[in-house]
Parts: sequence; C-alpha cells; structure tokens
Amino acid sequence: MRSRTGRELLSFDAMSAPHLPQIRLYQNWLKSQRGLSFDSYDALWRWSVTDLDAFWQSIWDYFKLASPTPHAAVLAESKMPGAVWFAGAQFNYAKQVFRHVEQAHAAGFAALLSLDEKGLEAGAPRSLSWPDLRRQAASLALHLQAQGLQPGDCVAAYLPNSPETIVAFLAVVSLGGVWSICSPDMGTNAVLDRFRQIEPKVLIACDGVRYGGRDIDRTGVLAELRAALPTLEHVIVHRILDATDSIADCAYFERAVARNDAETEAFEPLWLPFDHPLWIVYSSGTTGLPKPIVHGHGGTVIVALALKTLHNDIGCSYSPNSWGDRFHWYSSTGWVMWNAQMSGLLNGTTCCLYDGNPGGSKDRPDWTTLWRFAAKMGVTFFGAGAAFFASCMKAGVDLSQVGDLSRIRALGTTGSPLSEEVQRWGTAQFEQIGTPDVHRAGPPQASTAPSGGSDPHAVGERGGGIWWCNISGGTDFAGAFIGGNRELPQLPGQMQCRLLGCAVEAWNESGQPVVGEVGELVCTQPIPSMPLYFWGDVGNARYISSYFDTYPNVWRHGDWLKIDPSGACTIYGRSDATINRYGLRMGTSELYSAVEALPEVLDSMVVDLEYLGRESYMPLFVVLRDDVVLDGVMKAKLNNAIKTALSPRFVPNEIFQVEQIPRTLSGKKQELPIKKLLLGQPMDKVINRDAMANPASMDWFLAFANRRAQEGSA
Repeated sequence: MRSRTGRELLSFDAMSAPHLPQIRLYQNWLKSQRGLSFDSYDALWRWSVTDLDAFWQSIWDYFKLASPTPHAAVLAESKMPGAVWFAGAQFNYAKQVFRHVEQAHAAGFAALLSLDEKGLEAGAPRSLSWPDLRRQAASLALHLQAQGLQPGDCVAAYLPNSPETIVAFLAVVSLGGVWSICSPDMGTNAVLDRFRQIEPKVLIACDGVRYGGRDIDRTGVLAELRAALPTLEHVIVHRILDATDSIADCAYFERAVARNDAETEAFEPLWLPFDHPLWIVYSSGTTGLPKPIVHGHGGTVIVALALKTLHNDIGCSYSPNSWGDRFHWYSSTGWVMWNAQMSGLLNGTTCCLYDGNPGGSKDRPDWTTLWRFAAKMGVTFFGAGAAFFASCMKAGVDLSQVGDLSRIRALGTTGSPLSEEVQRWGTAQFEQIGTPDVHRAGPPQASTAPSGGSDPHAVGERGGGIWWCNISGGTDFAGAFIGGNRELPQLPGQMQCRLLGCAVEAWNESGQPVVGEVGELVCTQPIPSMPLYFWGDVGNARYISSYFDTYPNVWRHGDWLKIDPSGACTIYGRSDATINRYGLRMGTSELYSAVEALPEVLDSMVVDLEYLGRESYMPLFVVLRDDVVLDGVMKAKLNNAIKTALSPRFVPNEIFQVEQIPRTLSGKKQELPIKKLLLGQPMDKVINRDAMANPASMDWFLAFANRRAQEGSA
C-alpha cells in the first residue's frame, strides 16, 4: 500500500495523532538518557528548581539546541539580577525557527495561517509556507543590512498581528537588531513614551488597520512618530489601507520582502552571544515611563520551548505524535502573548493568526468571531485572555453553532484570573460538541506514576473533556510561572502547577513561604528568560526597584498567589496598583498623563479591581476645577483623552468626581490602599490616616466602599 504524503495527510484529522503528553515524552527521555525518574510531578518540579544546571541542560539537549561554540557552564553566575546562562554559547532566535523549514515543508505544513476581519467573512486563509517565511525574512534582512543596520541597533515596529510582522521580526533579529513593537491601536503619546527611550534607527509601520468593522488611518500617527524620533534613519511602510501617498522618503514593505535570488537563498542569521538582546518589551509600573525590558536570544528561546511544549502541550506539527497541530493565541502586538504566539515556530508548529476585533464591531457585537476563525483554521490549541471567555459566556455564545471545533483539544487562558463559573461554562460547551477526553489520549498507564500531585491518580479521576491550560506569568520575563500539565487533575478556577524551572512560592508579610494561604508571588531562583536589563537603566536602578526592593535577591512579581497542598495554584490579581485591563498592563502614571493634560482636571486617581476571577472593574476618580461639572460631555472628553493617548481598552468603567485624591505626606497618591479598601479590606488595615497629607479625603472613599459592599450583597 502506498504511504500517504505529508500533503495528503493534511486532510487527516489531527486528533487521530497519538498525542501522548509532551511532558510524559520528556520524562521518558529523562529516564532513558539521564537515568532519572520521578514518582510525582512535585518530585520532578523540586528537582528542576534545586538542580538548575541539570534541568536547563536537559532542556538544551532534549530540544537539540545547537551552538558552534560550547558553553563553559549552564549557570556561570547564580544571582538575581545578573545571572549568567550558557556562557560561551552562541545563538539566534531566527536560526531556531528556520531549522524546521525543510522538514515542515516536506510534510506539507504551512508556517503561518492568517485571516483578518474581511477574510473571515469572505475569503480563504492566507498561507505562508516555511520556505517563503525564510525567503521573505532574508530579503528584508538584506534590505536592512544595506541601510546600515548593525547588531545592537534598535528597530521599532508599529504593526498589527499579521504574517508581515513576524517576517519583519525574524529579519531584524537575524541580523542581531533589537526588536520593539507597539500595537497600532495605541495612540501617539503612549507609543512615544516607549520608543523615545530606545532611540530606534529604523521604523517599520503600517499605514492603518482594519478593526471592529472600520478602516482606521494611522498615517497621522506615523508622521508624528517620524517627527518625534530624531534617531530614525530609515522608514518602511506596510501598506494595508494604501493610504501612503502622503508619506515621503520611505520604503515599501512588499518590495523589501520580494527579493528572490542567490543571495537570499544563501542568507543565514548571525550567530550571536547567548545573551545578545533580542527584543525590548514594556511593562508599566505605577510611576514613571513604561519599563523597557530587554530579553536575550538564548534565554527567551529555551524558556519558550519548555513552556510551549512541556506545559502547554503544543507539539511540532510534523511530528507523528502531534501531527497537524495548529496553535492560536489571540493577541494584539501590544501584549506579550503576541511574542508567545509567535514562539510556536520555534518548535516547528503552524501558527494561526487573527487580526481584528474578537468581539465583532461596536454596532454588531459578535463573540463567535474567534470561534468561527478557529473552525475555519482547524485550530488544535485555542488561547485567549480570560476576559474573552467571560465575554463569550455573558453573550450566550453557543459553540455548537459556530462551525467545526472538533480539532480543538486544549484551551489556553491568561491575562487575568479565570473564574470557576467561566471555566465550567466552557467545559460544558465542549461536552456539548463532543470533544474527546484528552486526558485519555495518552496519560501514563496504570503501571506508571503520573507526573502530578503526591499520589498516583487513575486516569478517570483527572477530569474529562476539554483540557484548560490556564497560565500566569508576565511580560517581565517573557514566560510563565504557573500553568498546565496534561497529566494532572484540573479543577475549575485553579491552575494546575508551578512550572518546571520556576522556584515559585507564596510569601506572607514576614517573608516566609506559606501553603494554603494567599501571599506574594515570589521566585527564589533565576530563570534564563529574566530580563538582561532595562534599556538605558544606569546601574540597574529601575530593574532592582521593580522586582527586588521588597525581598533582596528574590523576584517579587506583584501578584497574590495561593498554593494548595496538592500543588495547584490560584492567582488573586495584582498586589500592586498596576492596571491589568483584559490582560494588558498599563501604568497608572500613563493614564494620569492623558487625563491631567485636560485643563478641567486638577487631579485624578484610577484603580483596577480585578480580583479572584471577577470581571475587571476600573473606576476613575477626578478632581475638577470649581466651575466644571462631571456631566456627560465631560465624561466623554475624559474617555476620548484616554482613547487617544493610550487605547480604548483603558477607558474606565465609571468616572466619579471627588473633592480630593488621598495622598501620603510625601505627596504620593494612595492607589494601593484605595484598591484594598474597595476590595473589602477594613480601613484600619489598609491605611494610616496619620501618615496622610489629607486624611479627610478618605471619608468619601470609605462611604463609596460601603455602598459597593451593600450593593454586592444585595
């Protein structure tokens, strides 16, 4: 009988692949290659965080990572910050992606499949093959090289979630350029707060985007960016709306990627030091400009492979065990989940991109959008922010009516805590569809101890139906601390485990680890993807103050965490005053800059009351001039200021006029005490009036908190 070719197998249902859990395959490898076996996931995890050298060397070897020069040590300096990983090794993110070109293409799999809003309604998915991904990246890299781009030069991007953006990224980093991107839904001020800090040499931008059923011209923002970034030497425009007639002295993206000759064929990404800067991402605190966080090539890749493969159970598309895997995680380019989605390419996985509003348009809300996309694409792993799933439940979405979702075997969530109610809703929806029990698709046999808990669990005890891979981590280290394990029990509202290599604990106010209690999420050992540094941060002052000022040499993440005796984890929201709006973090200072630029506003304060899986509720409190009233017109003006400077995502739920904003004696806004008060903590536990400049201001907020509590219990 003639064996089927890779292309013929494209019609073969990916669910027919064995899909043995990736974490089980890794443990089988540990046993056969290292002589290591563990009777529980807890034992495996403890080994991974106590013998860091052995664990991370095993990840290097398991994924067959390569360097032309050997590393002298896995962890040459074990300290935070400043850990030195794989000293002497050379690496390049793009090389790891392109190593899959021949095998993936021979098997008939695309690198990228994509749709935008118009394509979802009317067209077939766009497909970018692995060879074309490499050729286009090489063409653009040669173009940038001809413009003088050198290793270490910064390239700023203002682009949507499209294949062109990934091509641009791979071209930049293949040359050792340092990539940094902002989403086109961000206003000029927010973008400049980021890009001004890094002094980019090149800008790659779009002329506009299609979002929520509308074409949004961004040529005005592009002109403002060019005028405000004096270090720019070259601009490349990706024409989406064909509105670039008014933009002079720029190259066009489609021409820069069109080259196809011997030089593009021979192009190879540069070998770079393991810790060469890869990209700059931004995470906002409560004060100052967004933090420009620099991650390295090697550390980012090795952590991404461990996370995506072992914990998210996303396999290589051309591997028989995970044949046909298609990975989708909805994200804008302004969220680190865009980086995470792209990292599927590192292990040879086809990535599925959607560029558009996941909830339809303002005039025609439609929370079936992403599900219809997933059905059309044949997605096997479907990820999105927790708020997306909550919105689907509230909208009454019936997943049996959106197309064939039978290939989806896993759901991923992050960005905010996923409530038990929403998870149960999603599980019931997939039970209605008839999704196979993925826990029965290859957990260990009865004679083998599972990789979770302290006691073996029979397969039937693990919970059937769709598997939820709920993760929590951050932009800060381009990874996750807590997440999934296909072999562990799953309980709605919880995450299954602390991830391998992540020495995560919950600490009480005395700095002691606690189990079964809510505490500060800390990490006591370094991870390869932790920041190299903040761009332009002299003496690591901002870096240290962001993560290490509370507990010296221990990473404090800023989340409330409870670890159960079983090892399962629950995140209870932010422990600081940073806004976490639908998975996107923004510093309160950025919102204040937008609001307080209005002449009518004297002072302001905002808090995000996301906690324990509740829907995000973000009130804005403003002090207005004596002759100004907070009417509908003024509220619209405030909202428009936020939309323009930041993003529509950060428009508050409600706006309140107050006489004063509570401040400390040193003048700092009392954001965190107000947040705790509104979350139900008693006044005497959250604030010391004697340490306030205006203690009477608390009376209004106490009354407001009491009203909210009464309404909530009514």
